[in-house]
Amino acid sequence: MVPPAADVRVLGPVSVSGPAGPAGLTGGRQRALVGVLALDAGHVVATSRLVDALWPDDPPRTAVRTLHSHAARVRSALAACGLPDAVVTRDPGYLLAVPREAVDALSFEDAVRAAGTEAAAGDPVAAAARLEAALALWRGEPLANGPVGDWAATEAERLHGRRVAAAEQLWEIRLGQGDHATAVTELDRLLGTYPTRERLVGLLMLGLYRNGCRADALERYERLRARLAEDYGTDPGPELSRLHTAILRGDPALLLHPSGPAPAAAGNAPAAPAQLPPPVGHFSGRGPELRRLDGWLAAPDGGPRLVLVRGPGGVGKTAFAVEWARSVRDRYPDGQLFLELRGHSRGTAVAPEDALGQALRALGVPADRIPAELPDQVSAYRSLVHDKRILLVLDNAADAAQVLPLVPTGDASLLVVTSRHELAALLVHHAVHLVDLGLLTGDEGAALLERVVGAERVRSERPAAAEVVELCGRLPLALRLAAAKLAGQPRRPIAELVTELAGRDRLAALSVDGDGAALGLRAVFASGYGALTPPAARLFRLLGLHPGVSVTGSLAAATAELPTTEAAAGLRELAAAHLLEDLGSGRYRFHDLLRLYAAERAAAEEPAPAREAAVVRILDWYLAVAAAANRILDPGRDRVTPARGPAELPFEATPAAALAFLDGEHANLLSIVAYAGREGHETAAWQLCYLLAGYFESRGHWGDRVAMYRLGLAAAQRLGDPAISGLMLSGLGVACIAARRHAEALEHLRPALELMRSSGDRRGEGHVHNNIAAALGELHRYGEAIESCERALEVHTANGHRLGMRLALNNLGCAHARVGEVERGIAYLERGLRLARDDGDRRLEAGILHSLGETHRGRGAHREALDALGQALRLRRRLGERRYEVETLIEISRARLDAGEPGPARDHALAAHRLGVAVGDQHLEAVAAAQLGRAQLAAGDRADARGWLLAAAELRRRIPDRPEEAVIRAGLAELSGPMLTPSR
Repeated sequence: MVPPAADVRVLGPVSVSGPAGPAGLTGGRQRALVGVLALDAGHVVATSRLVDALWPDDPPRTAVRTLHSHAARVRSALAACGLPDAVVTRDPGYLLAVPREAVDALSFEDAVRAAGTEAAAGDPVAAAARLEAALALWRGEPLANGPVGDWAATEAERLHGRRVAAAEQLWEIRLGQGDHATAVTELDRLLGTYPTRERLVGLLMLGLYRNGCRADALERYERLRARLAEDYGTDPGPELSRLHTAILRGDPALLLHPSGPAPAAAGNAPAAPAQLPPPVGHFSGRGPELRRLDGWLAAPDGGPRLVLVRGPGGVGKTAFAVEWARSVRDRYPDGQLFLELRGHSRGTAVAPEDALGQALRALGVPADRIPAELPDQVSAYRSLVHDKRILLVLDNAADAAQVLPLVPTGDASLLVVTSRHELAALLVHHAVHLVDLGLLTGDEGAALLERVVGAERVRSERPAAAEVVELCGRLPLALRLAAAKLAGQPRRPIAELVTELAGRDRLAALSVDGDGAALGLRAVFASGYGALTPPAARLFRLLGLHPGVSVTGSLAAATAELPTTEAAAGLRELAAAHLLEDLGSGRYRFHDLLRLYAAERAAAEEPAPAREAAVVRILDWYLAVAAAANRILDPGRDRVTPARGPAELPFEATPAAALAFLDGEHANLLSIVAYAGREGHETAAWQLCYLLAGYFESRGHWGDRVAMYRLGLAAAQRLGDPAISGLMLSGLGVACIAARRHAEALEHLRPALELMRSSGDRRGEGHVHNNIAAALGELHRYGEAIESCERALEVHTANGHRLGMRLALNNLGCAHARVGEVERGIAYLERGLRLARDDGDRRLEAGILHSLGETHRGRGAHREALDALGQALRLRRRLGERRYEVETLIEISRARLDAGEPGPARDHALAAHRLGVAVGDQHLEAVAAAQLGRAQLAAGDRADARGWLLAAAELRRRIPDRPEEAVIRAGLAELSGPMLTPSR
C-alpha cells in the first residue's frame, strides 16, 4: 500500500498530493477516474463501472482503450508526486492502493461512524470533537471538477446526505451540552440549504425554545408545515409534531431532555427489544452496496423506509442485511426486531398472523392481549409502532403477503427484507429501495479466504486461492464452506482443495459437518428447488443437461417439449426464485454450482431414456439453428441438412438477425460441440462445426474456430468415415489460415487432400486445393499457390461446381497480381465477379470486389480501387461481416493515403482499428494501428503517429508477421529521421 503521505481529496475539487507535492491531473476524465477509484480505495473497480462514470451519456466505441490511456496518465501523474504504484491494474478493472485514511471521504465516513459509537457509549465530548474534525474535511461541492452524470450526482447526493446527518448529530450533542446560541446560528444556516429537513427544524426549534424564543420556535414549525403542504401535500412527521405540541404546552421536560419528552421511569415500560443476530464472522466485500444504503437512509424521504435485499441462495443476503442493520441500529432506540420467515419453502413459510404475533410479543404486548384475527393484529401493530423508531429485519420472505402487514406507518421506522423471490407485489404497494446482491468479485472472494484462513497462507498460494474462488463460483456461502475446510486443516495445501473441488462431486466437497448434520450448498439449493411448481422443477433439471453458459426460451421449449408460452412462464418462475439469472432479451443463465445441482436432480429424478431424449432435443435444436443461419450467411455450404429441429426458429431470416442471435450463443458453441462428442453424438458434433463455419467467417473468434474443428475432427475419426475426416481436416486447415497459422494449416490440408481423393470426393478435393493455395499465398509462395489454384479451378470446372470456381478465380486473380501479372489477375477477378453476381453470391461478390480494389491500388489506379472497395464495404456491412469489413476499411485507408488524402485515410484506419478491437482480431488490430501511424505521419502529427506505430509493434510481438513488421519499422525509421554515424 502507498504510505499515509498520500492525500486524496474528493470532498470538493478532486485532487491528489504525495510526498513530492500535488499530482498534475489534467482534464475532467482523469479527475473522474481518481474520484471513482478513491471512493472504493483498496477495492477493485470494474472497467464497466469506470466507463459508465467517465462517459455517462454515450460511451464511445473506444471507451475501454481510452480508459486504459487515462489510467496510464493518472498512474504517471501520481508517480511524479511520489506515489508510485498507486493505481493498480487488477481484473476486472483498477484499484487505488491507498489506505482509507488517505481519502477524505472515507476518513469522513469512518469518523462519523466512530462518533456514533462514542456517543452511544456516553462520551459526547469525544463524539463532538470527532464530528467537528470530520466536517472540517469538506472543502466544497464533492467531486467538483471531476465526474458528471448520474453516477456523480448520486455519489454527491449520498455524500451530502452523510454531511448533513453528521451536522445534525453534532448539533444535537451541542444542544445537550447547553450550547444553544451557537447551535441556533449554525442550524439556521444549514436550513438555508436544506429547508425541509425535519430533524434540522426540530433541533432549531429546541434551540430556540431553550434560548427563550418560544414564538420563534413555533413559527419555524408553521413555516415548515406550510411549505410541505404547498410542495408535497403532506404534514410534518409525528416526531416533529410531538415536539411542536410539547413547546405549545411549555413542557419543562424539554429543558432537560434534548431529544423530546422525558423518558419513562425505569420499570414503567418494557426494555426495547434488541433481537439482531451477531454479525457473520469475517464479513467481506459489499462496500458499494453498503455505501449506497447509507446514502439512501441519510436522504430525506416522506414515507415508510423499506429495503428489499434479493438474490439466490448462498449469496449472503442475511449476512449483508445483518451487517448493515447493526451499523444503523443506534438510530432506532425503540427496538430492533429480527423475524425468520422461513420462506425458502411453501411448507415451512411462517404465516403472516404468526409473524405479526412474534412482532407484537417482542414489542411488549402480552400473549393474551394479541388479537386472534389478522386485520385486528395489523391495526394493533400499526398503532403500537406509529410513533416509534423501530428497526425490523424480515429474513427469508416467501412472498409479499408475509411482509405487507408488517410495513410500519410513517418514516420513523426502517424495514429490511431479504428474499430469494422478486416480491413484485411489495413493489406495487410501496416505494422500496432494492438491493440485488450478485456474486463477489475475485478480489472480494480472495479477501474472504484471507480473513478465514489467514492472509499469509492465502498469499503463499495465490494462484491456487484464486482457483478456489472461481471453483466456488464466487458465491459467498460456497467460499465460507471452502474456507472452513481449510481453516480446520491448517497444514493442508490450498492446491489440494482445488483438486478436490475440481473432482466429480464439487457439491459434496462444498459441505462441512455441523450439529450432527452436513451443512452445504445442496441443502440451500434443495430448499429453493423444493418451492418450485412441478413444471418449473422439471424445466430446471432438464436445463441442467445443457452444457453452455446461457439458454433461450426457444431452447427451453425444445428441451422440455413445451409450448413457447409455457416454457417462458417456467423460465420466469426460475428467475423469480433466483435459480436462473435473467440476462434480458429472452436469455437466461445458470450459476455454475446451480447447474451442477440441476444436473444432479436430472440424474436422480429423470429416467435415463428421458435424459437421453432431452440431450437429443438440445442437439437437434442447435443443428436446426445452425443450419438456418448457414442458409442465410453461407448458402453454398450445403453438405449438411439436419433431419429435425424446432418448428419455429428464434430469429428472422436476415444476416443481421442470424448473426445477432449467434453472437448471443457464441459462448455456448464450443461447449455444445464438445458435449455432442462426449455424449456419443459424433455426427452432431462434426455437422455443427460445418454449419457454424459461416458464422466464424463473419465474426472471427479464430481460437474458438480452431478448437471447434479439432473436436469435429476427433468425432469424425471416431466414426471412421474418411470423407468426413477429410472434410473436418479441410475445415481445420481453413480455421488455421484465419488464425494466421499457415504452416500448421498445410499440415492438415495435405492429408485432407489424400482423404478426399481416396473417398472419391471431387468437390472436396477442389476445395482443399483452393485452401492449400490460400495458405501458400499467405506464406508468399505464390508460384505454388497459382498451381494449386489452377488445379482447384480445373476440378471444380469439371464438376460444374460454380462456388468452387468462383473461389478459385478469386484466389488466382490475387496470386497473379501478387507476382506482378496484374492484367491477368484482373481478368480472373472480373470473371469470378461475373459468376458471383450471376449466382447471387453476395458474400463472394464482396470478397472479389475487395480483391479488385486491392489490385487496382497496387497499379496506382486510385479511382478504380476506391470504387471497388466502396462497393465491397457496403456489401460486407449489409451482410454483417465485421471481420472482413475491417480488412476493407484498412485497404480503403491505404488507397486514400496513396492518393494523397491523409485525413480520410486516418478516419478509415481509425474505424478499422475500433472494429478490429471489437471483433477481437489482434492481427487486424495491429494492421490498422500501423496504418493509422502511417496516416498520422503523412498528416504531420508525428507524436500520434509514433504512439500508433509503437502500439502496433507491441501487438506484433505477440503475433509475428514479417511484412507488417517491416511496415512498422519503416514508419518508425521515418519518424527518427536521418541519423549521423559516429566515428569509430
